[in-house]
Amino acid sequence: MKISRCMVSGKAQYCVIDGADVRLLSAPPFEQLVEDGRVLPAKVVTFLPPVSPSKIVAVGLNYRDHAKEFGKAMPEEEPLIFIKPATAIIGNGDDIVYPAMSQRVDYEGELAVVIGKTAKRVSVEQAREHIFGFTIMNDVTARDLQKKDVQYTRSKSFDTFAPIGPWIETVLAPENLFIRTSVNGVVKQDGTTSDMHFSVEQIISFVSQVMTLLPGDVISTGTPPGIGPMNRGDSVEVEVEGIGRLKNRLV
Repeated sequence: MKISRCMVSGKAQYCVIDGADVRLLSAPPFEQLVEDGRVLPAKVVTFLPPVSPSKIVAVGLNYRDHAKEFGKAMPEEEPLIFIKPATAIIGNGDDIVYPAMSQRVDYEGELAVVIGKTAKRVSVEQAREHIFGFTIMNDVTARDLQKKDVQYTRSKSFDTFAPIGPWIETVLAPENLFIRTSVNGVVKQDGTTSDMHFSVEQIISFVSQVMTLLPGDVISTGTPPGIGPMNRGDSVEVEVEGIGRLKNRLV
């Protein structure tokens, strides 16, 4: 099932994408999916980012070849995590804005997990029951500022640096999916989630030992090798098997 958010009569609400139609929901779908009875053609609604999280937790260096291209040691025992603010979120088709203080902005295509049930100190075995679904995120990064700062906060947190979408897919096995990122139609990243060092369940469990994960929160699970810069005017597209394509332009 494909879940998203859309703007209807000036109000943002969750919806189910059903072919060429959307079925509107009366409340967020995490506890229970309740339709409000309205069905609209998808072409007449304005789609929003598919989720409105309290936070985005992202994982760094979770693909071995990506760690190698950075010349960094793989975090063997614990995931390397950082936060992107909710204010960085944009949706499918929205523009990424090149910040004036950066000279290099990179794409990083990633599989993202949407939390469906509050998770606090959950085990790896319990983690799957806290997953609502999966979506795509482009972990846009000001690479020059990341290197300058050592830590990731500034380089990852600019407004528009968290494109998410195009929707949430609720039925998906995440263990062996291809991830491809293209810039202006040229494939730059071509990997599979089977190369992740820490599994989705391990990541959820680890993060939940640090902070409480709330329904709608997003965890982005790392990027395969092939990251690189974008230029103003470039179109970047991230495709994840079983979900779809997330497309944005850098302006």
